[in-house]
Amino acid sequence: MKRIRKQALLCLLCLLIFTGCGAFSEKVPSVSYDADAETLLSVVPPFADEPYVEVNENQPDFSAEEKENTEAFESYSALDALGRCGAATANICQDLMPEEDRQSIGQVKPSGWHLVKYEGVDGGYLYNRCHLIGFQLAGENANEKNLITGTRYMNVDGMLPFENEVANYVRETDNHVLYRVTPLYEGSDLVAEGVEMEAWSVEDEGEGVCFHVFVYNCQPGIAIDYATGESHLADEEVTPEATEAGAVRYILNTNTKKFHLPDCASVADMKPQNKKEVQESRETLLEEGYTPCKSCNP
Repeated sequence: MKRIRKQALLCLLCLLIFTGCGAFSEKVPSVSYDADAETLLSVVPPFADEPYVEVNENQPDFSAEEKENTEAFESYSALDALGRCGAATANICQDLMPEEDRQSIGQVKPSGWHLVKYEGVDGGYLYNRCHLIGFQLAGENANEKNLITGTRYMNVDGMLPFENEVANYVRETDNHVLYRVTPLYEGSDLVAEGVEMEAWSVEDEGEGVCFHVFVYNCQPGIAIDYATGESHLADEEVTPEATEAGAVRYILNTNTKKFHLPDCASVADMKPQNKKEVQESRETLLEEGYTPCKSCNP
């Protein structure tokens, strides 16, 4: 509970001083750490007015051998015991970049996933299924090893500008960019505190693209419980009972006694008289005799 309130205060501060999407200050905060001695999360400052901070003077941690590789590749970590993604690495080049449109990824439910909307959030939904290696870079669609629960703010204001930088560079030069994105979790949390992004343009030894940043998985005005993915408005007082209840928006079919996520394809086929929208916990619905839809797996 203390952690949720701390996040709420931080996000309120951000909301007061942030002046617009993408409006970065002239000087981005920077942190340094030794990967052998401490974790990056231990030195990252609290989220304030920037979607990211630079790490180790903006220099990536690739080895000298890695920086010389001009072979295209993609590598994704296996999901851990909690179903969480690990680091994703690729040598981005035009051979990897997609020529077709992105396909549906709605069937993937990353760790900590919740379908929740707030007024004032771009697009309405707090969370996106965030690609670690963006679709425009490697053409990955519903790859569960490449999708995490990330806020709209992290996805659009934090990660997208760096993804665009890499994509534009590769298209213009036909060179390679060594690229790694690592989600960082606190303990057994299901939602990452943020992502570490590193990139190095190979052929010109980092002159074209070179960055090492930590992007916050935060949304101004919204308090997030990273242990579960539950959230609430930052200025709302939430009791322990409400937090533990885990209320989520579901669509019930009162005839079949099944419950669905709002974006489930089956919802559109329901008869109006059988359709009921509720804000309830999964456990409560199971106790009431409802069963989860096998398609959307709520």
